[in-house]
Amino acid sequence: MQRPDTSTPPPRRRRTAGSGPARLGRAALGITLVAQSLVLAGQFGTPAARAATAPSEPAQVPVAAQVVPVPVSAVPVPGETFTLGRESRIVVAPDGGAQTTSVADGLATLLRPPTGYPLPVTAAAPRTGDIELRLVTAAELGTEGYRLDVTAAGVRLTAARPAGLFYGVQTLRQLLPPWIESRTVRPGPWTVAGVRIEDVPRYGYRGIMLDIARHFQPPDVVKRYVDQAAAYKINTLHLHVGDDQGFRIAIDGRPELTEIGAQFSINNDPGGYWTQAEYVDVVNYAAERFVTVIPEVDTPGHTNAIIMSYAGPEADPVLPDVNCSNRTPPVWNLSTDVGYSALCPESPNTWAILTDIVAQLSALTPGPYYHFGGDEVPASILSHERFVDFVDRKADLVTAHGKTGIGWAEISQANFDRPGAAPAVAQFWNNGNPAGAGGDSARRAVQKGMKVVMSPANHTYLDMRQWPGSPLGLGWAGILDVSHFYHWSGTSSDPGSYIPARMVNGETLPAVTDAHILGVEAPMWSETLRTGADIEFQAFPRLPATAEIGWSPNVHPERNLDSFVNRLAGHGLRWQLRGQNFHPSPQVPWRVDVTAPDVERDTRTVDGALGTISAPGVAPDQVTATVDWGDGTSSPATVSGTAGTVTRVNGLYTATASHRYARDGVYRATLTATRPGGVTSSAEFTVTVDTCTSRLSGQHRGALVVWTGVTCLAGATVTGPVTVRPGGSLIATAASVRGPVQATGATTLELLGGSVAGPVSLTGTTGQLVVEGVRVGGPLVVTGTDTVPAPVIAGNTVGGPLVCTGNTPAPVDNGVPNTLRGPAIGQCRGL
Repeated sequence: MQRPDTSTPPPRRRRTAGSGPARLGRAALGITLVAQSLVLAGQFGTPAARAATAPSEPAQVPVAAQVVPVPVSAVPVPGETFTLGRESRIVVAPDGGAQTTSVADGLATLLRPPTGYPLPVTAAAPRTGDIELRLVTAAELGTEGYRLDVTAAGVRLTAARPAGLFYGVQTLRQLLPPWIESRTVRPGPWTVAGVRIEDVPRYGYRGIMLDIARHFQPPDVVKRYVDQAAAYKINTLHLHVGDDQGFRIAIDGRPELTEIGAQFSINNDPGGYWTQAEYVDVVNYAAERFVTVIPEVDTPGHTNAIIMSYAGPEADPVLPDVNCSNRTPPVWNLSTDVGYSALCPESPNTWAILTDIVAQLSALTPGPYYHFGGDEVPASILSHERFVDFVDRKADLVTAHGKTGIGWAEISQANFDRPGAAPAVAQFWNNGNPAGAGGDSARRAVQKGMKVVMSPANHTYLDMRQWPGSPLGLGWAGILDVSHFYHWSGTSSDPGSYIPARMVNGETLPAVTDAHILGVEAPMWSETLRTGADIEFQAFPRLPATAEIGWSPNVHPERNLDSFVNRLAGHGLRWQLRGQNFHPSPQVPWRVDVTAPDVERDTRTVDGALGTISAPGVAPDQVTATVDWGDGTSSPATVSGTAGTVTRVNGLYTATASHRYARDGVYRATLTATRPGGVTSSAEFTVTVDTCTSRLSGQHRGALVVWTGVTCLAGATVTGPVTVRPGGSLIATAASVRGPVQATGATTLELLGGSVAGPVSLTGTTGQLVVEGVRVGGPLVVTGTDTVPAPVIAGNTVGGPLVCTGNTPAPVDNGVPNTLRGPAIGQCRGL
């Protein structure tokens, strides 16, 4: 879409048969045309439907068809389109507070690189073209809901709390074209269709869990994952920092926990740990994105790193009474084994160690929860009674430090229904039949008055393999693709009906309903995940499914797998632009997207990189691209770039091509890319070919002699004759010459429109020669031209004979005959 041009446009050249679309003569413009690429909106629906849609006629799709999670309500505003422009601002209320300003600053930081616009954050009154963020009194929006109103006049985002503004921003960024995620300037345009969105989350707890204990990850990897998850309205980071293979947070007064306990990762990979300052930095970073951190040091099992720190061969002093593992003395086990370690519930040293850990991590973490684990402790390690005693005491310890305890659902065996028991939350992770015994740990939790976080392993565990034989992930809970994450039971994706009531030995165990569920969480265990790229590959595209289940209403016309994967298809480009790894799952109908910046050349040859292509999951040699150059010709483009690997998505590709224009001008070209299956996308861009070395406009008095270079007459008036000497070139568009035109040995000669009062004599032109649409007062003589393509003599009105001799090849009129007051002689007969 071109920006509106308020100057008076020059006349267009007439379309001539065989010459392709008309183009604007550059010299005739006398101005700089500013144009932006058209990136056609991606189409949703089946691949066949998308392929059948012509790029110039986008399919009609629901207004928020690219938004994940799907909003509660999105009502189109017909005839309204907002365009983010160079003068746009981000407006906050003067009394909006620091968090509102922080959200606005984050939006500006996102939008500035791809647009190149300044986008200041201001407390001034909003004006047309602005984005306004404002807190309002709206109890119905709760702490995280928002309203987003988009019209041609601007964008207005309102919420009752800053978190709602933040989540509204995440929706707005998805409504903008995907190229808005670029870190470099892109052509745009940056438009959003008119819409009114009202949105609130279904669950208040929407979490991810990241295990940095089995494979250590530095803070920057975790921060990056927080950013990626928060973009989908995830609000909780459950950070697993202690397990058999490593203990990862420094505890004051207990250096042995990290000096000994943090040495390794699984498979003897390098270990590591965070200082408390690094931990606090991550907590604060997450809080700025409205993500609450929950630390977890798993106990009493999964504790071999702690045990080795106090009872292993490096311990000093040795505290053997803390060791209830299956080895005495304990030894490092850096395999994927589980269920072999436990801290001894009877040891005072156990509780002294755990008190220091719980006290310090609780003090460093402002959120309401502390996760104390409680899973996978077999009776051969701790009896039921000892396990229950441990959980009861640990829950009391956590409560004493101002937190609500969370544990894996096995903790529901403990006495949380006793009078005065500490409150706690059970995290359900069993992958067994939820209608049978597989759901009993959650039922027991509900029976005892506990809340539940739903994380069934076969529907939420991001560390599970995505296809058979994947080198990343495990398979004990299944091979899980996007559909497994979206459909928890049959075609249902409703956590509130996943675990029904059941009768056990005459006792009715209650159903787990929305009244009992805090929310959902997608855990990521790291047995096979060594790098941040591995984590991203396992998380996407499956994590957004959990995000939608946690945020969107269960009953909604777009709350289904087909809609979800089609909405998600356009996010592949967003992830590629961020340099984010993901698995190009075959269940997602990935799009092809194209962008191409405008091109300006001072020669008539255009070559090199023309545009960028996104085609997730497709090798570069599987993508075809063509360029319609806007002059009636097309040619293939070469697609190149970094192909994907088995654990790494392909990069963005580059389209390169070469073309030589016959004439100077401004052309509207189109780059089209097609991926397997016929899915196609196009982007228009402007090519400006301008070889002029001097330009004349207005009036030039007297004779004009062109000696060298290319002289362009842009609607100019020359009061005398025009002479072109050997080696010189003349391009005259809509010019008026009040005398004859004579050229001998010219390199290029184009007379396009306008008039010549005297005769025109053109001899021995060595390059392009075009006389088209000119009123010539005397004879028009063309001799001795030796050039390819053929000279064009078309649509002229000549006040005398038209003479053509000795030209190789003979002149043509491209089907547009000339009007003559004299005969057509020689090669010009029939023109």
